[in-house]
Amino acid sequence: MKGFRFSKYTPPKDPGKNTFENLLKIFLQLVTMTGGDVAEALNWLTNLDNQYNLTNPNYGIGDFIDDLKDKGYLTEESPEGEFKITGKAEQSIRKSALEEIFGKLKRGKSGQHKTTHTGLGEERGTDRRAYEFGDNLDQIALTDSLRNAQVNHGFSGDYLLTESDLEIQETEFRSQTSTVLMIDISHSMILYGEDRITPAKKVAMALAELIKTRYPKDTLDIIVFGNDAWQIEIKDLPYLQVGPYHTNTVAGLELAMDLLRRRKNPNKQIFMITDGKPTCLKVGIKYYKNSFGIDSKILNETLKLAAQCRKLKIPVTTFMIASDPYLKEFVKEFTKVNNGNAYYSSLKGLGDLIFEDYRRNRTKRF
Repeated sequence: MKGFRFSKYTPPKDPGKNTFENLLKIFLQLVTMTGGDVAEALNWLTNLDNQYNLTNPNYGIGDFIDDLKDKGYLTEESPEGEFKITGKAEQSIRKSALEEIFGKLKRGKSGQHKTTHTGLGEERGTDRRAYEFGDNLDQIALTDSLRNAQVNHGFSGDYLLTESDLEIQETEFRSQTSTVLMIDISHSMILYGEDRITPAKKVAMALAELIKTRYPKDTLDIIVFGNDAWQIEIKDLPYLQVGPYHTNTVAGLELAMDLLRRRKNPNKQIFMITDGKPTCLKVGIKYYKNSFGIDSKILNETLKLAAQCRKLKIPVTTFMIASDPYLKEFVKEFTKVNNGNAYYSSLKGLGDLIFEDYRRNRTKRF
């Protein structure tokens, strides 16, 4: 049975912002938690307002709803006349997630990722070499070249600057990476009163916004997997919800490998967020399921795909948001076969781990 467990929460107020901005921040959080259900999010917001006086006599929730429509965050154009969030609201949710999860991290170089290789690129390095025919003029190290001319020809007579005096400042080659993010949407992601899907969605939205704004030449594909696996668009993330599904990790890995096969980038990787072991396998048109312990039939098929990913030089980084001993054994074996990485993370630290692994993988070639 789906449900949420709430603790006491006092929404923060930023005195530097007006009432609309403060309410918008809370509203975007509620929309994420409700899977894009605007009506439910507004009901929760109204209850929070009754309890914590978020509005004032001059500005109520009705005024806030009108502003949401006027500013392009909400629309009533659906056939049922229901409120729907717009693309502007979806982008604001991603930006909010980015600030929440990665906001405390140091800002790195915009654009692409550094590597240890030199070549055509935008970031100037410290290495120097002699000028060669075909080098761009903007790569010439002017100060070093003028010094060479003075050393080689002296100060007397006409000033000479020849081709042999020129030095080139190397630029650092920057890599491009294709990433597939797999998100487990099996029923266990909301079991035992713990909402695990909302933090997973926030991490996915933050990573998507990070790549779009700071690494625009990278690609990010997002997959959800339950009994089956399917690809979703970045704009669909706020609406993501769990279902009455088992965990078909094999289907997720097969789809991820198929997506990466189409990408031309040399660097490819898979991030998998899950809270359990694989419990489902599709055999023909039927589903083979076993939730009791680790089924050897399902495990063997999962390990086969891990080995295929390793052969194709696609590392799989598993973020296990559970700590059961037998689950650790599965992750340990899966990681060993793939030669990837594994983290046993709390929901709170999930974003930092994913960012650090993403950034570290950009500094090497797989």
